[in-house]
Amino acid sequence: MTLSMTWQGEERFHGVSRGASIVIDGKGQAGPSPVQTLAFSLGGCMGIDVADVIMKGRFDLKALTCELQVFRTPETPRRIIGVNLHYAVTGNVPDDRVARAIDLSRDKYCSVWHSLNPDIDFKTTFTVTA
Repeated sequence: MTLSMTWQGEERFHGVSRGASIVIDGKGQAGPSPVQTLAFSLGGCMGIDVADVIMKGRFDLKALTCELQVFRTPETPRRIIGVNLHYAVTGNVPDDRVARAIDLSRDKYCSVWHSLNPDIDFKTTFTVTA
């Protein structure tokens, strides 16, 4: 994978990779900040995995949302020390299958999670609504 990042002034960069683009803004105004981008990446990576595993199980997934709370140290470099990730699943999907999909993403598939510091306190929860 290759990326190109071009400074746009102040704390903004425009990034391009294989036709996809993003604006990253240190102030979180013109686009997400770098840490927000990392959190979006984690939520997106795991969300994609969970949806994929559920759909491959031939369950009727109607909607899936992910909400993350990210906790950082107050001192520089203000690294991430904790993440609470909650999934809201809509559809006729058994709880044990949702739990299994989350476990597979966390333990095996999510390359973003496996690229982060393993000492991050990472908790997941979910609700299922038919």
